[in-house]
Amino acid sequence: MDETFPDLGSLTDAELRDVIRQLTEEETEISYRRRILHGKIDILRAELVNRLRNRHEGGEMTITGEDVQKLTDILTQGQPDGQGQAEAAE
Repeated sequence: MDETFPDLGSLTDAELRDVIRQLTEEETEISYRRRILHGKIDILRAELVNRLRNRHEGGEMTITGEDVQKLTDILTQGQPDGQGQAEAAE
């Protein structure tokens, strides 16, 4: 669909319903993707908390530059230009 907002006065009732349907479908897809991303973020955070807890109990440094790089790699893996396309591989 064109990114510009249509001239509503020039649309027929059928065209208006079609635009509503298209935008509703797009919103549903975006909402689904958002839920998937939130789930992945929750999993990553839980893993980080577990690792930090284990290190703290073992007397090690809590977080290192390597940890930050690993998380960066995980979050950007399979994402062309960093655009968040990880679900395309699923």
